[in-house]
Parts: sequence; structure tokens; C-alpha cells
Amino acid sequence: MRTTRTFRTALLTAAVAGLAATALPAAPAAAAPVAPKFLSAGQWPASLTPWTAGPVHKGLPEDGSVCTAGTIPAKGTRHRDFRTELDTGARQTITVAPTAAKAKALAAELRTALATCLDRLKEQEAGLEGVSRYHGRVNVEEGAHVYSIDTSYPEVGSTDIGLHSVGRDGRTVTVLEWGQLGDLDGAPLKGFRKTTGTAVAKLH
Repeated sequence: MRTTRTFRTALLTAAVAGLAATALPAAPAAAAPVAPKFLSAGQWPASLTPWTAGPVHKGLPEDGSVCTAGTIPAKGTRHRDFRTELDTGARQTITVAPTAAKAKALAAELRTALATCLDRLKEQEAGLEGVSRYHGRVNVEEGAHVYSIDTSYPEVGSTDIGLHSVGRDGRTVTVLEWGQLGDLDGAPLKGFRKTTGTAVAKLH
């Protein structure tokens, strides 16, 4: 009798345990990593005509970027171009590195590429003149840095101004490029610094 009772008790215990196991919610599946967010058209410095945002593309742009070509890896990179109806254009490139350390190293390499860009351009293009300036740090996440490159061809009479920045948030590095005809006096440097802060802050 005792054996029968023990057997029934064991069966009841197993049944209850089975019901409890069935009632437990399944472990949630690991969420896919959220892709970093790009700037919208309206977050660039105001222009005489509205900005238009192109689609986000994977990899590096086909036409390359004058100052950072050969520095940014294609893997883990996406880019988006922006334009206005006048001679003003911009681009944002975002790279997610495997580790924060590699992202930090990439950001440092990009800063060097921007700081030395004008000298390299002068070596490639005879007659090119210009001035390159560093406009300081933007205090956002792991930091961002702003540069300008003012170029001209005196023989032709053309001048171009480019504003550039690189910033990092953890494993993610973003580069902003803005350019138009003219010189630094006519460029929205203050607005570009604000755009840089916005770009890094909204990555994640």
C-alpha cells in the first residue's frame, strides 16, 4: 500500500512539475542590434533652398570622399547623401566597428586624414591653394571634432569651402562632409557644429 501511495505521489509531483514548466514563458529571442540613425534633411544648417535626403546605402560611396578615401572600411559602413537646389551638398557616413577600441582607432585615423587633407590635395593638383583649420571639439558622447578646408584655383578664379567632422559613440563612428562654392566667411560653421552634435547624439 505504501509503495502504491509513493508511486502515485511521484506521478502527481511529476505532473505538477510538468505543468509548471509548460506555464513558464519562453525566453525572449535576442533582439537584433538597432542600426545607427542618420541625420534627416532638416538637421543640416539652413540653406537658401531646402535640403533633400537621398536613400541610405550600404558600403562606401562609389565616388569616394576626397579627404577620407582609403581610411574608412567598407564593412560595417553605410552612407547617405544630401543636396540642395544650389551648389551645396553634404554626406554622412556611419561605420560600426567590431569593438570600441577599433572605433577609437578609426576616429583617430580619420582626424589625421582630415588634418592632412589639404597638403595631400596640393600634391595631387598643381595650382591649388588653400587654408585648412581645426575648429575644436564638440562635447557629445565620446567627442567630435570639426575642420574646414578652404581651397581656390587663382588662375581660374574658383573657390570652394568644405566643412568636415568626425565623431564617435562607443563602437560607432560618423563622418560629416558639407561643401559649397565660396569661402569660410560664407559657411555656416556654427550651424555645422550643431549638426555634428546632433549627428553623434542620435546615432544610438
